[in-house]
Amino acid sequence: MRLTVNGRARRVDAAHHWTLLRLLRDVLALTGAKVGCDRGECGACTVAVDGQPVYACQMLAMQARGKEVVTVEGLASEEGLHPVQRAFLEEDAGQCGYCTPGFVMAAYALLLRNPSPTEGEIREALAGNLCRCNAYGRILEGVKAATGKMDSRPRPSRGQALRGNDGEGCG
Repeated sequence: MRLTVNGRARRVDAAHHWTLLRLLRDVLALTGAKVGCDRGECGACTVAVDGQPVYACQMLAMQARGKEVVTVEGLASEEGLHPVQRAFLEEDAGQCGYCTPGFVMAAYALLLRNPSPTEGEIREALAGNLCRCNAYGRILEGVKAATGKMDSRPRPSRGQALRGNDGEGCG
């Protein structure tokens, strides 16, 4: 199948039962989207598909055929971190870092469609993501700091992504 991942057209083989998360991690070696609950309840695997936040563990890889997929690796560029990533760093919005990519991608998708959200709209957009370290206040501040600063065009990755812990699950 063909799809675009982080601005790059890709042709990949995937079994009909594979999730987008499996395709990203196991075939494309993009480990920013984390394996958390694997049930669509924690948001650790959040990516943007055609600009919308999606739990990659709940979307079949085949459903991404012909779509634009952006992972946390695709936000940074040669110039540096994406404004959302930079704001998360500046506001110390992650503790262990495991949930950070999912929160960054949920914030990215929100700011694509609403560059100046209210605090209530930010909270609603992040409601599907969980942080075991309870860094919610810092995460909220990170999204607020990114408000109005991002360019809506996704940029291909150059290996500078804010990915957090590369492990398979929270320990």
